[in-house]
Amino acid sequence: MNSFGQIFRLTSFGESHGRGIGGIIDGCPAGLEIDMDFIQNELNRRKPGQSKITTQRAESDQVEFLSGIFEGKTQGTPIGFIVWNKDQHSNDYNNLKDVYRPSHADYTYIQKYGSRDHRGGGRSSARETIARVVAGAIAKLLLKTQGIQIDAFVKRVGDIELTQSYKDVDLTKIDSNIVRCPDAGIADKMIARIEEAGKNHDTIGGVIQGVIQGVPSGFGEPVFNKLHADLGHAMLGINAVKGFEYGSGFEGTRLSGSDHNDIFVKTESGIRTKTNHSGGVQGGISNGEDIYFNVAFKPIATLLKEQQTVDKDENETTINPKGRHDPCVLPRAVPIVEAMAALVIADHYLLNKINKI
Repeated sequence: MNSFGQIFRLTSFGESHGRGIGGIIDGCPAGLEIDMDFIQNELNRRKPGQSKITTQRAESDQVEFLSGIFEGKTQGTPIGFIVWNKDQHSNDYNNLKDVYRPSHADYTYIQKYGSRDHRGGGRSSARETIARVVAGAIAKLLLKTQGIQIDAFVKRVGDIELTQSYKDVDLTKIDSNIVRCPDAGIADKMIARIEEAGKNHDTIGGVIQGVIQGVPSGFGEPVFNKLHADLGHAMLGINAVKGFEYGSGFEGTRLSGSDHNDIFVKTESGIRTKTNHSGGVQGGISNGEDIYFNVAFKPIATLLKEQQTVDKDENETTINPKGRHDPCVLPRAVPIVEAMAALVIADHYLLNKINKI
């Protein structure tokens, strides 16, 4: 239950306050050139302490590869890697050892396993996503050879929303500000909203939009591994995610079929659709149009203020958590959304090679 993917497969290991976070990538084809700077930059986009609106835990998050890469290229063998933890303050969590934090995995982990690592959430911590970002970066390098580009950006923080279509903004400017919204004016308002939440010892949620361009028609399976279903599975497995929609999503339910249908047209580049309410996927299989989707993130559950709860002996009590926490997960979740999308598309790229002679 710690593995993801069928052919391009990641198995992750490690806890937030353990020695490190790592993984094994299996199924990556041999001969892929590995850009170490690119992989490290993807980790830098996810790491803590990168701006005033993220947790100030000071981790360099330097990845160390243990196997599967030789002279800068993959060997077709398992790729092992690890990122060592350096700045864990485990004592910050001592007062939470015997209590259940509201909306965390404390209670459910106890019910499932009979014990839990209370230091920073242990295995349930979002620090585990380090492994996903490393694997996703390698998947991105593989997909780049096929002309496939994956981007994600912060679309909404609380009630502050970028209402323009992704087609009408410059996606190259996603990393031009600390909130990772490609519109500078909207970004400033988002940053102010996150800072307000932090000053009030509170948190705020929002939406990240993902865009996958360059996927040819034919990726995906018709029944149990529909492309959009696998993308939903990937996104809903990210910490703090509460919802996923692709294409027209829930808004599409307001339209009639005649308005919602994507009409096929003949163009110089082949068959295309006049509109893209389908979000690039029809019948579970890509149709060559852009794949776009939204991922909803809840406000982070750790509040640096007093809350009511119960302890392991079912006594009512209060908690007042300490430590270093993000007031908003969205800016650091952008590379995680991209990574999980890359793992799905890379897997389907390889699966597609065995579908026909």
